[in-house]
Amino acid sequence: MISVKGRAANLANYVKASSKTVASQVQPVTPTVELKNEEKRPPPPSKLSHYALAKSLPTKELLACSGSFTAPAQVRMAHTDIKVPDFSAYRRKSSLDPTKSSRDVQVSSKMQTYLILGVGAMGGTYVAKSLVTKFVSSLSASADVLAMAKIEVKLSDIPEGKNATFKWRGKPLFVRHRTSEEIGRETSVDPSSLRDPQHDSERTQKPEWLVIIGVCTHLGCVPIANAGDFGGYYCPCHGSHYDASGRIRKGPAPLNLEVPPYEFTDDSTLLVG
Repeated sequence: MISVKGRAANLANYVKASSKTVASQVQPVTPTVELKNEEKRPPPPSKLSHYALAKSLPTKELLACSGSFTAPAQVRMAHTDIKVPDFSAYRRKSSLDPTKSSRDVQVSSKMQTYLILGVGAMGGTYVAKSLVTKFVSSLSASADVLAMAKIEVKLSDIPEGKNATFKWRGKPLFVRHRTSEEIGRETSVDPSSLRDPQHDSERTQKPEWLVIIGVCTHLGCVPIANAGDFGGYYCPCHGSHYDASGRIRKGPAPLNLEVPPYEFTDDSTLLVG
């Protein structure tokens, strides 16, 4: 023991007292700082539909004020914290300013609406016109059919007092060169005495030429020219008599013989159709 102490005295120059802090494994040396985790949420969606706007309106009774008999009364201004739906997304820019009167901005807003409606109406009308034109043109007759729908008749080939028969649109066409006696007789007939009242001047463009369709107005038979009780046309099917102007005078036919559209291109040419 004495020898150890003697030896320790020789080591005193090399030994120094010191302290060392060792962290505890149970408790931290310094207090930890807790960081608050803020929950990240997306911004609320814009309420643009009628359903979303309706959901934002209050559905229950609102308490405007509350108090008691023992505590001081407290008044709550309900209009300061109630969320009112915002219709700014539906309004025009000219009507967003609350300081402007609606009368001042309605002219410009209506002008814009009328302009849009006018342009749309014009475009729709043009498209409808094009569609109707194409549809109607597809239903009309072709060029070759229209060319056959008109015929030319040389009047110099028909002598006076005779009746010539032609085919026009699948129907017999009568062209009669009337004499002066026939013209005088037919013009003197009183239209009020006829079943289908028509004056002779209403059925002819030139008195000496009568142009009619040779189809009986009763049941569609073809009358015989220069026959009958009145010297005009006679239907052999059921006995209808027509005069030299194609007017029904006797028999079951209800109407006069039809006059087709025609014109005189010159003194010797007749164009029917």
